[in-house]
Amino acid sequence: SKAEMRHTCRGTINLATANITVEDSCNFIISNGGAQTYHLKASSEVERQRWVTALELAKAKAVKMLEESDDSGDESVSQTDKTELQTTLRTLSSKVEDLSTCNDLIAKHGTALQRSLSELETLRLPADSTEKIKQVNERATLFRITSNAMINACRDFLLLAQTHSKKWQKSLQHERDQRIRLEETLEQLAKQHNHLERAFRGATVLPASASGTGGSGKDPCCPTKGDLSDEDDDNEFFDAPEIIIMPTETMGHKRTGSNISGTSSDISLDEQYKHQVEDTKKEKRTRIPYKPNYSLNLWSIMKNCIGKELSKIPMPVNFNEPLSMLQRLTEDLEYHELLDRAAKCESSLEQLCYVAAFTVSSYSTTVFRTSKPFNPLLGETFELDRLEENGYRSLCEQVSHHPPAAAHHADSKHGWTLRQEIKITSKFRGKYLSIMPLGTIHCVFHSSGHHYTWKKVTTTVHNIIVGKLWIDQSGEIEIVNHKTGDKCLLKFVPYSYFSRDVARKVTGEVMDPMGKVHFVLLGTWDEKMDCYKVTQGAGDNGAEGRQRVHETEESRELLWKRNPLPKYAENMYYFSELALTLNAPESGPAPTDSRWRPDQRLMENGRWDEANAEKQRLEEKQRSARKRREAEAARATEDG
Repeated sequence: SKAEMRHTCRGTINLATANITVEDSCNFIISNGGAQTYHLKASSEVERQRWVTALELAKAKAVKMLEESDDSGDESVSQTDKTELQTTLRTLSSKVEDLSTCNDLIAKHGTALQRSLSELETLRLPADSTEKIKQVNERATLFRITSNAMINACRDFLLLAQTHSKKWQKSLQHERDQRIRLEETLEQLAKQHNHLERAFRGATVLPASASGTGGSGKDPCCPTKGDLSDEDDDNEFFDAPEIIIMPTETMGHKRTGSNISGTSSDISLDEQYKHQVEDTKKEKRTRIPYKPNYSLNLWSIMKNCIGKELSKIPMPVNFNEPLSMLQRLTEDLEYHELLDRAAKCESSLEQLCYVAAFTVSSYSTTVFRTSKPFNPLLGETFELDRLEENGYRSLCEQVSHHPPAAAHHADSKHGWTLRQEIKITSKFRGKYLSIMPLGTIHCVFHSSGHHYTWKKVTTTVHNIIVGKLWIDQSGEIEIVNHKTGDKCLLKFVPYSYFSRDVARKVTGEVMDPMGKVHFVLLGTWDEKMDCYKVTQGAGDNGAEGRQRVHETEESRELLWKRNPLPKYAENMYYFSELALTLNAPESGPAPTDSRWRPDQRLMENGRWDEANAEKQRLEEKQRSARKRREAEAARATEDG
């Protein structure tokens, strides 16, 4: 009951996305794909089955409700909707009055018709005429009976509608009031949390700053602020600090003939920008303008977004980082040297170990990166040419807008090709946000012809409304070598408050086509991956012999270790060295390249208000283009 929930609730799992599995005769498990798992035990098999059946029925109902809410949207009833409702009610009332008038008229004219027919029967008329009049009289009687039945049904409907409409209105108003109270309570809670956090920061940071005013270790570009500051959670608005040394006014672009946003002549391309483009090839940049201390009330935007897909929610740049999703996909190649080493392996099983480490390494940049990348516009591209420095070249393109889908292709002169087609689906669930990448990643090694495929795991962003944002990866990845049949099963262990395991743990096994384990992988997705060779234990032979791994320093081999973040990365969106270079202006990219996006460039330069306006303009232009394409397609269909 609701009363019990207030005192004893241990947490919640959304049934619409829950997995319900039976463990044995009395135990069953409910999980939400990794973030939460409940192990429940019933007193008997019959009781367990009753619970499982009830939960499965409730899950089916929840899925149905979710589909209906997705179709209808979660927007609160606006003033326009209320006016429309009142107009409809007035129209219905007038129609019912019309029916009542028609009822009276039918009764009146029916009686008159009956009387006239009765008078005709009394007259002396030929036999044929009398028979005809009798038939007409019978039909008139039937018509009158039918009309009376219809009128009685209408009267009953009106009475029922009048009786229940007030009850429905009261229930609807009660639900609205409850929703408003819940929103106010949550907003108040978020404000209290922020107030406590600021009080805590003030108590812990001020004494330290007072004692060490020399600031010799500080970067001159860094605006003065507490080390524990978390800008995303505050409700107040701060002006951007004016101490950024890097030029911001001269980083704009003049764009012509672009599919992305058309001409954007308000952003000029001056000589300093040209010099910057020329110098980029010589030396890669190691910093970007620091993130300004803008803040926004998150709840005011997110409260109407629960249950919706993230790509369909218009978000200000305050929640973004100055990179597009195409550039984030390209970041998968940060540890490309793992594939270079894999290409040199003679053993397919050893090669699979390096491919598995590469798969895990693509998540290492996400541990602190809680900001959202820009949604690419349809037809947007991103090209990264690192043939001279690292031996590879990469190209990404946004090939679908709804649902968002990108195609990525990378070639290396060290003997491998990587390609992936990724569709991102996401759901905001109030307390957390789930991001589910769909699609397959392919890696082919030229000399051996080994072709590997795998899929990505689910990313969950926690504490969306209250608290500090943190990210977790959960699920399993199966990497398959389609030429030899070798497999690697990687398991990303979800974080659990009660677990004694190391956080962000990843385990894996590399098997041959017969299922025999040859290597065991162990590590974390944010730090490193180790490999241990499996040896047959003494005395373990025969078909049922168990393979034992000796995890000693002698058998351990370090496959991958995360590169340290650049100095002052916390002020630059926690970008890695590669990420800092991705949006740097370069000579020769296509007009559709992400580096030319004016809203992204304005945001990088700290001009967030202008970036928000530009982002809105681009999205509106894209919506208009989409409607135009749909209209053209409809016309073409009509024309055959």
